Amino acid sequence: MQRLPLSGVTVVSLEQAVAAPYATRQLADLGARVIKVERPGGGDFARRYDTTVHGHSSYFVWLNRSKESLTLDLKDPRGREVLHQLLDGADVFVQNLAPGAADRLGLGTDALAARLPRLIPCTISGYGTTGPWADRKSYDLLVQCQTGLVSLTGTPGETARVGISVADIAAGMYAYSGILTALYTRATTGTAHPVEVSLFEALAEWMGQPAYYTRYGGSQPARMGTQHATIAPYGAYRAADGKEVLFSIQNEREWAALCARFLGRPELTDDPRFATGSDRVAHREELNAVVAARCARSGSEAILKDLEEIGIAAAGVNDVAAFLDHPVLAARERWREVAVPGGAMVQALLPPADLAGLPARMDAVPAVGEHTDEILAELGCTPAEIEALRADAVI
Repeated sequence: MQRLPLSGVTVVSLEQAVAAPYATRQLADLGARVIKVERPGGGDFARRYDTTVHGHSSYFVWLNRSKESLTLDLKDPRGREVLHQLLDGADVFVQNLAPGAADRLGLGTDALAARLPRLIPCTISGYGTTGPWADRKSYDLLVQCQTGLVSLTGTPGETARVGISVADIAAGMYAYSGILTALYTRATTGTAHPVEVSLFEALAEWMGQPAYYTRYGGSQPARMGTQHATIAPYGAYRAADGKEVLFSIQNEREWAALCARFLGRPELTDDPRFATGSDRVAHREELNAVVAARCARSGSEAILKDLEEIGIAAAGVNDVAAFLDHPVLAARERWREVAVPGGAMVQALLPPADLAGLPARMDAVPAVGEHTDEILAELGCTPAEIEALRADAVI
């Protein structure tokens, strides 16, 4: 088997839900050995978010391929001892436990740094491990609300959550990149730097543009549905066949081409209401009326063809089923098969970053505790000792 970039790196993760599993799955994609520590019995509660993928959770299947599952009761000293033995040989430890839980288990950053100076601990929290909100539990939608994202999302009359777990995903991405940076730094300097990421601060970074706009403009961008708050025309328009087409004008050259070759109104190029981007935003309703009237005269495919011919970026507004059948994914061979517990195979997308000459690792999604016996045996436990731990519900 070809050696992958993180082959030889061992990650132990005390993880649940989305943020930490997303970070560690990406490490597994690159070849790291990821040992996922779960509760005996039910395991990660994300396993039960839904049952849509051959009886398994869509979240869990997405986030946990290529990992090994070890069950441990960390309230039992024997379970904690097993975990500490694992950490003795690990490179990275990831945890997104409730506030204070890692410290109570002897797994806080300071304790681990003192005992295992080459280990890279990564903590994922809601609002950071210090500060006035350090003890608060947090979930994705709470953070969407606290960062102001929900106030930007939706229509003029109603707010809406973003349709994916965007705060969790942001935190998972920063944890992943932070761990890669810490591994590189350790390799080049010999020093292991702990990594800390909060959902709140990860999503706060993604709120940079509306934050600047609000602080220095005096008011926040308006909720516009599929329209763009600061660019016009930029949004979805309904075609004669009832389908929506979204397109964007990014500069004055495109605006002139749209007026002359799509709208059939070249005089609008220099109309003082629409002469600049700011003018078009200020007169959005009048502009949208012109664009909507033109789109209502043609089918969606004809509109897309016309816009492509004049160099305007455009796309149909897909539902998820259309996305799954997208010709780009098919032509670029982005789908692979991954096994889930029970033996069924599911379609999974390759990781988006291609490394030339290095295939991504796309191994099975583990059952709860599937690798427990094997991992304990590696640590020196005899079959009798393993059975004793199982009889006492430690594993």
